Parts: sequence; C-alpha cells; structure tokens
Amino acid sequence: MSNKLEKENSEFLKFVKQTAHDAYIFGYPLVLMDVTKWSQMYSGVHINTFVSEKNFPDPSFKNVVSPNVDTLYTNAWLDLSCGPIILNVPQITKRYYVMELLDAWTNVFASIGTRTTGIGSGDFGIIGPNWNESYQETLPAFREHSVVREYRSPTNMAWIIGRIHADYETKRHLVVNEYQNQFKLKPLKNPPTCKKDYDNKPKHSPPEIVAKLDTQEFFNRLNMLMADNPPAPDDAIAMMRFKEIGIIPGIPFNLDNFPREVKKAIECGVKEASDEICDFNLIPTKKPAKQTNFWSLPLENVGRYGTEYLQRAIVAYLLLGGNLPEDAVYANTRYDSEGEILNGKNKYTIRFPKEKLPPVKAFWSLTMYNLKQQFVPNEINRYALGSRDIENVKPEDKLQFNKDGSLTMYLQH
Repeated sequence: MSNKLEKENSEFLKFVKQTAHDAYIFGYPLVLMDVTKWSQMYSGVHINTFVSEKNFPDPSFKNVVSPNVDTLYTNAWLDLSCGPIILNVPQITKRYYVMELLDAWTNVFASIGTRTTGIGSGDFGIIGPNWNESYQETLPAFREHSVVREYRSPTNMAWIIGRIHADYETKRHLVVNEYQNQFKLKPLKNPPTCKKDYDNKPKHSPPEIVAKLDTQEFFNRLNMLMADNPPAPDDAIAMMRFKEIGIIPGIPFNLDNFPREVKKAIECGVKEASDEICDFNLIPTKKPAKQTNFWSLPLENVGRYGTEYLQRAIVAYLLLGGNLPEDAVYANTRYDSEGEILNGKNKYTIRFPKEKLPPVKAFWSLTMYNLKQQFVPNEINRYALGSRDIENVKPEDKLQFNKDGSLTMYLQH
C-alpha cells in the first residue's frame, strides 16, 4: 500500500473511531433510561402506573443513582404511543414537592410542583409526539377532563419522578404516604402489555448493566429505541454522521457487516466513550473545571442539554432524573480544603459560619455517596445531615450549634 493510501486509511479509521465514540455518548442517556425502566419491571411495576417508595432508601437501593433521604419518591414510566395520559395531582400544603417529567433522552419537558403549579389539585394532560385531535378514539375521553395544563413529550417513552419533602418521624411519614397515594394516572388507552427484559431482579445497577453491553448490543438497542423516541431536530447534523457507521433509527445494527479494521475502530471508540463517561468525577483523577473552595456546580443546564451530548451523558450516569436548576442545586466535591482527594481513613469537618447556612426556600442536606453514587453503609444508618436535623427532630437529636452561632458537621468513617 502506498503512503498516500495508508494515510487515507488511517484518517478514515480515525473518523470511524471518533464517530463511534460520539455516537455512544449521544445514545447513552436513551439506553440507560430504557435499562432503568426495565430493571424496575421485575417487581411487578406496570407501565402508566405510579409506584411509591413509602420509606427512605438505604444502601441496598440501586434503582437510580444519587438517591436522597430528604424526599419520598413517587414515579411512573409512561408509554404515550396510544394516546394522552391524565395526571391527577392532589392538593399538597406545607410541603415542598416537585414532579419532573423527562423524555427518553433525559430532557425535562415539564416540572409540576410547588414552584411552578402551586399547592392546588388538578388534572394535567401528558401528550405524546404523534397525538393530535385527529385521534378520534381518545379525543372524547380527553375532553371529559378539565385539564389545567397540557404537556407534550417529544418521545413516547417518558418518566415522571415525583419527590415530596419528608421528615424522619413516622407520623409525618404517614402524611407524605397519604399524598403519594393520591397521585393518579389515567391512560385514555392502554398500550399493549410489554415483555420484561429480566425475569429476576437484576444483580447490577442500571449504569453497571449498560457498561456491560458490548458494542453490538448497545448500538442495536439504541437504533431500536430511536424508532419510537426519535432524536431532536437539532440532532440532525450528528445523526447524518452517525449514519456512516449504521446508527439509524429503527434499523438493526450489525457490527459484523464491517471489515475487521473498521469493526475494531468502532469498538475502540465505544470503549473510550464508556470510560470517559464513567471516569468523569467517579474515578478521582480529574478536578472539575468550575470550583469554589474545591466545590463544584458543573450541572448548570440539568434537564436542558441541547446538543451538549457529553454533559447529558455524564449527568445521566451521575444523576439520572436530576431536577431542573430552578428546583434543585447539586453542589458536590471529592476534595478537601487543600485540594486532596477525600479518603475514608481521614476525619473531616465542614463549618458554616453564623447565619450562613445554605440559602434555600425548601430544604438542604449534605449526603455522602460512594464511588458508584450510592449510599455508604454505616453502623448508625445515617446517610445525610441537613436542615431537617435542625427543624423537625426531637431536641436530643438536633444538630448542636457552636457558642459563636456557627455549625460544624463531622464526616468520618
């Protein structure tokens, strides 16, 4: 082979590798959403039906990453392919709550709750991308409801993640549980019964399951999912490039169709992309770009990613189902005040000066996670401290302020 041909071949393989890398990052949130949905189906969870966590999660909870012990979850997976779904929300007073509605690509297309729709009850219409008033079969049923507001999902797959602020005490838990019981979904037409992907409880968390998918499995799943959950119009340029390696909505992907060198380049690109997503912030070798005192707020556009595909993938990996910035702020760190990586062998303190607690309108907390973004098991079963430990606990359990009015929190294994 001449030098010119060798160079051209080398450049082509670089293009293939980079395209596969970018396609993996692009498709990661969609595949992770699908795996997360089906990993919850093993317990009898049904599509278009609410499921509520009546108690706080513990370290055994693996359904999602970065859980919290400040709210109780109520969530539902939606299939909008057969028509709209009516969401009935109860009146919720004296408690902050939020229900984020995510499309299949993890974009938040609606936020219902204290901040946006208030404390009153009401019916909300959730509509899929292909439904309109020409669908006579479901139109009369839709008009029967006094819908407060309509929300259109860009994809047929959607996820409602509801969070209601809760306290430690059992009696107050029961109040929140009653609210949870009052959330209702009414599909105007149910989709066909879906076959479960797993007959038994998955042994791994959704991110671990996705990481174990080989190139063939990942891209084929992505192509099939994109048939019902198409990319956004702004993704058209990226999709034209991905088409070069067989990433096409609804078309089966076959890695064996490519020559050996091309196949190897695709697999190499996928491996590098997977490592880039999983290593970001979890394997402590990189410091976040934007920091204050080694704390970072890297997730400025959670839920509204546009064409920021890498950020969308990283947020899905670290914080799948994260709230909009208007609803929650996720400050985080893996470093101490000297810039050294946090180590479980050390003992740390965090000090808040007098009258300088986090300025929030609802609540704040400090939560400790392991490298997989799950709770750290400990003898006293404490996974977070925050405003709830100041306001709504027994006197003997309250956080104690220092004589000068400051608050010191201790973090130690």
